[in-house]
Amino acid sequence: MVGRLQGRVTAPERLEAPVEKPFTLTCSIVRDRGESLRQVRWLDVQNQTLLSYQPGQRDSVSGQQHVELATSPKDTSAITIRRVGFRDEGCYTCIFDLHPSGSKQGQTCLIVTFTVDSNKTAVSGKRASLSCSYGLPEKVHQIMWRHTSAQGDSADVASFAKRSDPMIEPPYQGRVWLSASLSVSELIIQPVTIQDEGCYTCLYSTHPEGQESSTVCLATYVLPKPQVSYKTTSPGVIEANCTSVSRPPAEIVWNVERDNRTMGPPVTTQLPQGDGTTLVISTLTVRSGLLKDVSVKCLVHHKGLESPIAVSMNTKIGTALTILISVTTVAALLVMSLCFCLWKCFLHKEGESFSKRLT
Repeated sequence: MVGRLQGRVTAPERLEAPVEKPFTLTCSIVRDRGESLRQVRWLDVQNQTLLSYQPGQRDSVSGQQHVELATSPKDTSAITIRRVGFRDEGCYTCIFDLHPSGSKQGQTCLIVTFTVDSNKTAVSGKRASLSCSYGLPEKVHQIMWRHTSAQGDSADVASFAKRSDPMIEPPYQGRVWLSASLSVSELIIQPVTIQDEGCYTCLYSTHPEGQESSTVCLATYVLPKPQVSYKTTSPGVIEANCTSVSRPPAEIVWNVERDNRTMGPPVTTQLPQGDGTTLVISTLTVRSGLLKDVSVKCLVHHKGLESPIAVSMNTKIGTALTILISVTTVAALLVMSLCFCLWKCFLHKEGESFSKRLT
């Protein structure tokens, strides 16, 4: 915004500062030749001395404890409010004491905004927590949370007022909770659904300022659970498919160990589902001999995952398992045959003993 000019002092006319954060105010002066700058003074919203100093002399800085002198270019003054509160809202005056022309001043006005969460993400079925805060709870008589969907439909979710309990609107009861606080308001949704995606507006009804609001947007993820299958489409040719259902759509890539004997790049298809998720199918055509020699993996990347999910379709493991089953089966048959032979021998000996006793 173009600064307000008073004499030869320029300063931003209007600034917005988030509550509970540090913030820097600046103003500058244009001096005539021969003029020297003896002192700089800052006045607060009550026209009380906020900070004063002599340029180039750090030991000369004096002022209130919640502000400090910030580094600035020549003929520019900057002060930092260490932690902005709503009581810091108002207009500040910077005064440059010049010699011989006298004092020149400028003014900048500060508007304090309350803080709200940055945009959030949540996994479907899990917990989501949204919060906003207002630094002067004694001025607040009600807080309301409102949800606006991607289609633009708005609905009240929950509210809390002085001398009452948090109230949850009927469609959200049983899975939405609101903290009983007029300073820091926390809205908890559990379990989160795809329908909860959208933007949430935190409305503070204050006196005498009126209504203050801020918005945080929630994105809902459905994590992928990939599956791999393959089939023989013609002699010596295998079609491998990696499928994943998620929100937003997953990215599927193939990792073929060492030699790449694929028959062209994979083909990816995306099919939107009725519940807001997307089915992604990646098809890779390979020569059948490849699966016996090397490892082939499907890698699924998704915004909700710290690392991709790898699903192997290596048939070397299947071959080894087949061999193990075959060996185990043969061993079992041998043991059964041995037991049968021992049992026959036992019966034969018993028969001979019985015959001798009869004679």
